[in-house]
Amino acid sequence: MKRLVMVVAAALIACGVGCSKVEKRDDKIVVATDASYQPFEYLDDNRQIVGYDIDLFTEIGKRAGFEVEFVNQPFVGALAGLQSSSFDAIISAMTITDERKKTFLFSDPYYIAGQVIAVREGVEGVSTPADLIGWKIGVQTGTTGSIEAQRIENAVLSEYDTIDLAFIALTNGTVDAVINDEPTSRSIAAARGGIAIVGDLLTEEQYGIAMRLDQSDLAERINNALAEIKADGTHDALHRKWIAGTP
Repeated sequence: MKRLVMVVAAALIACGVGCSKVEKRDDKIVVATDASYQPFEYLDDNRQIVGYDIDLFTEIGKRAGFEVEFVNQPFVGALAGLQSSSFDAIISAMTITDERKKTFLFSDPYYIAGQVIAVREGVEGVSTPADLIGWKIGVQTGTTGSIEAQRIENAVLSEYDTIDLAFIALTNGTVDAVINDEPTSRSIAAARGGIAIVGDLLTEEQYGIAMRLDQSDLAERINNALAEIKADGTHDALHRKWIAGTP
């Protein structure tokens, strides 16, 4: 997605009590995820965190030899918690960018995504960002979708803590369009109804697992496990399970 580190100091403030330190062991990895981003990470009917990213990191943990504990954390708080060592990593449909590399160490890429435009069904004549000039656009705070929206002339941005709130604003008419990652946008559109995905992908982005810059040993373990997962077909199986069936 997702997700650009805007102001680290602000993120640290936003983390608050939700980022209190978790007891660490050498064989345990505490991983933050913003569980509002179906099909990558979300809460199922039993309030359990599930999704593509969750299955992927669980498998990485098995192969790398560590227990994985997932913590549901709003994205800005997850960034702050990783920097303060409350978490060991973030997996949350997080796009690798040059700007983020200044602050975080990333794993090898594990997913290619891109931004799309969503509008209410029945809206015509929209297929490119140029068609959104002067529109009210909903985005998730700190995301690459927000960055794309900021490039549109005279656009009025409404930023939300989670992407589902942006789509609620779209359906109730508070905003005219949403810019967000394609798989999640399609998943939300199918679940909510009344939403259309229009035009082509606006970007091509790669998701990665974020760590602190001093965690090269952890990154090596994660990358080795990720390479095995890609090589033996497990990665493809996860895509079929979580993504291929997305409308």
